[in-house]
Formats: sequence, structure tokens, C-alpha cells
Amino acid sequence: MELEEDELRSQAPDFWNDAKRAEAHMKKVKNNKRWISGYEGVQSAVEELQLAAEMLKDGSATEAELDAAYAEASKLVEDLELANMLQKEEDQMSAVLKIVAGAGGTESQDWASQLMRLYQRWAESKGYKVSIANLQDGDEAGIKTVTMNIEGDTVYGYLKSENGVHRLVRVSPYNAQGKRMTSFASVFVTPLVDDTIEVNVEQARISWDTFRSSGAGGQNVNKVESGVRLRYQYKDPYTGAEEEILIENTETRDQPKNRENALRQLRSILYEKEMTHRREEQAKVEAGKKKIEWGSQIRSYVFDDRRVKDHRTGYQTSDVQGVMDGDIDGFIKAYLMQFGAE
Repeated sequence: MELEEDELRSQAPDFWNDAKRAEAHMKKVKNNKRWISGYEGVQSAVEELQLAAEMLKDGSATEAELDAAYAEASKLVEDLELANMLQKEEDQMSAVLKIVAGAGGTESQDWASQLMRLYQRWAESKGYKVSIANLQDGDEAGIKTVTMNIEGDTVYGYLKSENGVHRLVRVSPYNAQGKRMTSFASVFVTPLVDDTIEVNVEQARISWDTFRSSGAGGQNVNKVESGVRLRYQYKDPYTGAEEEILIENTETRDQPKNRENALRQLRSILYEKEMTHRREEQAKVEAGKKKIEWGSQIRSYVFDDRRVKDHRTGYQTSDVQGVMDGDIDGFIKAYLMQFGAE
């Protein structure tokens, strides 16, 4: 059995001599275990359903018990089917999620902060680890931008569905006339790469600045230039186009640690650029399939009408408060079932 052979390899005395290769191997073992566990769970639930059907015939089980067994089996099959939509290498990774408020001042900045809370709640409900890499407060309320690291299995696979512009329609508390206003915020999600992923970073293209962090953290934060600003002069290997990638990190009071975190984010961005190129090349080959517009408006949140609708899949819900509290699994599932196989 492949899993048994892989586990035996991990017990070899020299297994951890090559740390990168060992970590990649352990990821493979963990992933295979997850698939086997999922299959066994479905198999067991189907057997329970068959047993409940037989017991209903002889009167030793109720229809309610049969319905419960059917619901459990259906859920496990759907979960396994959803996991099957996350087969790409990057799908298994953690994610960097960046939110940027659109034009519109305080209203848009408040909307960006609500989205930040939404994704924090979603991550917490899944048991994922969330850390704030960089945060810029709004002028009066809310935030201008935030970059969060969300770490755990298949985080990127789920959150890639959130890439794009999110539109809010509500009666604004910041408008004295009580007018209905429309605000926008952009969400960017990239895989959070680790040392097992090969990414080419040209050191000669990197420059650094340091600055004093602001906000919470005590007097030390204001006295010591612990914040780091990384500038990377990126040149697209396919088109030759050049751009500057700017990353700020104020995650800790330790400047070397912030440098390390900024470099990790840079590697994540470069990895996503390569993945984007591959997706574009694949899209050319599969031109007949429905195209996914990553940068377009993807979802509308209409508070007054109690409606949140995804414009790509048509999925919608009236539970606006539930969505704002992090319940976005329905949107993620609809997206993956429609586009995941592509």
C-alpha cells in the first residue's frame, strides 16, 4: 500500500537530513491519510444507511432515523466531492489575504473593516491561525488596508473564491441624509508558500527601508524602527513588463522577524504570479469553457434587502448577518463545484 510505504520511508534514520524534501514527503502522507479517512467515512455512512433501511422494513427503526442516516451520508459524500475540487498544488497551502478599501472615504474604509472581521470569523470557525502582517487604519473609522496570514490545510483552495471586488449597498451611518450608498473593497488572495516550494527571488532586485510602527504595542514600537518595507523590482519572465512590488510588515517588534515575514510574502506573490500565468495559458487552451474574471466585481451585499449574491455562480442567501459573521461556506462550495474542476 502506498501510504504504508511512505510512512516507512519517514522512519528512516536519514529522513530529516534533507528538511525540504522531508517536509514535502510528510505533506504527501498527510494528504493521502485525509483521502483515505474521507473514503472510509463515506463507506461507513453508506453501510449505516443500508442498515437503517433494512431496520425500517422490519419495524426496528423509524423514518426519522433513516432520514438522519441519509443526511449524514449525503453530507460526507458532498464533503469528499468538494475536496476533490482542491487538487492543485497551491490549493493545499495557507493563504495571504489582503483587503483594500475602494474610493469613497470613511464608508468604504468601514466596509473593508467589516470584510476583515468576516474573514477572521470564518478562519476562527475552521480552527485556522490568523495573524495580521500589516494594517493601516482609516482616517475616521475602518481600515484603508490589511494583510492577513491565514494558516492551515487547504486555506488557499477555499479562499481563492474570494478574489475580486466586493460591493456593499446600505443606508450609510456616515451619511447625515440617511442615503443609500454603494461601497467597494478589493480582496486579493495568494498562496502562502513555505520552504518546500521553489520560488526564484533575485536578491539584487530587493531593497529595504525601515520605519517606526504605529498603533498598539507599547512605547517600544514607537521608539524602534521595527517596521520593514520591502521593494522588489519585478520583471515578468514571459512579457518583460516591469513593476515594483511593495510589501510592509509590522507583525512583530523584532525587525529581523519582520524581514523574514516580508520575504515570505514576496515569495507568495511571485508564486501566485507564476500560477496566474499557468491559469492564463490553460484558459487559452480551454477557450470554450466559461472564463473566470478574477479582478471583476464578484459579490454584492445588500443590507436593506437582506440579500448577499455571488454574480459568478448565482448563489445567494438572505442571512446577511450570518455571512458577515463568517458563514461563507455556501458561496465557497458553489464556486468550487462550478469552477473547481477547471
